[in-house]
Parts: sequence; structure tokens; C-alpha cells
Amino acid sequence: MPQLEERLAAERIRRAWPEVVGAAAGRRSVPQALVNGALVVHVDNSPWLQELTLRADELAARLARRFPGVRSIRFALGASQTAPAPEAARRRPPRPLAPEEARAIEAAVAVIHDAELSAAARRLLVKSRQLPVE
Repeated sequence: MPQLEERLAAERIRRAWPEVVGAAAGRRSVPQALVNGALVVHVDNSPWLQELTLRADELAARLARRFPGVRSIRFALGASQTAPAPEAARRRPPRPLAPEEARAIEAAVAVIHDAELSAAARRLLVKSRQLPVE
């Protein structure tokens, strides 16, 4: 069953893709299908599309060593259909502000005389300070 074999190979390639192309490129692209030895890869933006297209021969050779069914790669601009990040990674609790951070925020918004704008600026500054550093 050649079609099933290609689908299974495409899934194995999809799992190994970040190792083959590197973590950064692996986040921006995802293999979609393997058709008659040609791997179709969707890339989420033009700069990465150009970068990966320039590296197509090198990447095809790497893939062919691991997956003999791959003869070429065709990159196309398209949305990556990758699995979403785990819920725990997406929703981290905000860290509490240190007293000096709260004072700095209040001093920054004190010069804004419009109450609505001042409140919006305060929310924005608080949220930006609460983001986890990665």
C-alpha cells in the first residue's frame, strides 16, 4: 500500500523535522505530505521560505540519509499546522510586582491626565512587567 507507506513516512519525517532543520526553522515550518518522493513543506513566512528554499538540496540530502524515500523537498508558503503548546506552558501565572516596580509604574502614569488613558497605560505596564523572562 504505497499511499499508506508515504503517509507513515511523512509522519516520521514530521517528528524528526526540528532535528533535521534546526529548532528555529522547525518552529516556522512543518512537513505536510510525501508524494512520489517529494516532500511538501509549509513555511509560515516569506523570509523562512527563502532561507529553506536556498537550503533545499542540503536538507533533502540529510533527509534521504534518514528516510530513503525522500528525493526532493518543495517549500510552499502556508500556515503551519503544528500542535498547540501544552496548556501549562501557555498559561503561566503572572508574577507579583516588586514594590519598586509598582512605584515606577505609578510614577510613569502619574503624568497622564486622561483617567482612561492612564488606566490603560497602567494595565499595559503591569502586564509587561509580569511576563515571565525566557
